[in-house]
Amino acid sequence: MLSYPFQDAFWEILIELAVIWIGVYLVFRFLQGTRGAGVIRGLGFLGVVLMVLWLVMVNTESFGRLELILNYFVGLLAVLLIVIFQPELRQAAIRIGQTKFIRWGGVDQNQTIDAITEAVEFLSRNQFGAIIAVERNVQLGGLVEGGQQIDATVSSRLLESIFWPSSPLHDLGVVVRGNRIMAAGVQFPLAEEGSLSANFGSRHRAALGMVHESDCLVVVVSEETGTVSIGVDGQLETRLEANEVRDVLLKHLSGPPDGGTPPAPSDAPEQEAPATAAKTEAQA
Repeated sequence: MLSYPFQDAFWEILIELAVIWIGVYLVFRFLQGTRGAGVIRGLGFLGVVLMVLWLVMVNTESFGRLELILNYFVGLLAVLLIVIFQPELRQAAIRIGQTKFIRWGGVDQNQTIDAITEAVEFLSRNQFGAIIAVERNVQLGGLVEGGQQIDATVSSRLLESIFWPSSPLHDLGVVVRGNRIMAAGVQFPLAEEGSLSANFGSRHRAALGMVHESDCLVVVVSEETGTVSIGVDGQLETRLEANEVRDVLLKHLSGPPDGGTPPAPSDAPEQEAPATAAKTEAQA
């Protein structure tokens, strides 16, 4: 029969292993699909090599110089990890800031959702390229200052005008804060080469770069196919139908400041469809 000290040690080891396994699992799950996923495999191999060397040096009194170098290298490796995984660490901090118990109350963005949904339907149908970034908790002050200042109430017609092919601002992005369009012609940071398939263009790379750098939501309309993509929380959801855009926007943006239940999707865009179609024919 097991003695009490042994039982205590057994449960202590079991709990420690469970905590370590959960931590490793969460790290791998967070890094899945990011550039850090490839880096972590190389670091895992390097870690095994360092562990073997450390075990050899601990059990012998030889290799004193190698042990000194190894100790310095381990300290340097900790700094390198911070540098290598700096984008992932920033994204992790952003996700922690998005948790409900520390999230600041925001404005009701249902007006923004309606305007973006209607504009995206129009742009997608006519295959006009567009990229719209909607701020959530982290403001894009530096990017906004580099674009064309607008500071106007968000509306579908204004968004459609900005991304009309003959507009001088249609190639770059729009930043929306609350229920206002803050700037157009904004240059978004691009994700690294290889982070997306070659089938996607610069707008999709810019969308992925934005959601890696901040907690904003980015809507992209492809100029080649008219398909819609939405980037949020470090991921890019591609090839959405126009009628799916509203549901995704409601999920990530809606909700009054008092935390009440978001209103159900309305039929307003469907009722305005004939007017939009007439406008499209007139413009054609």
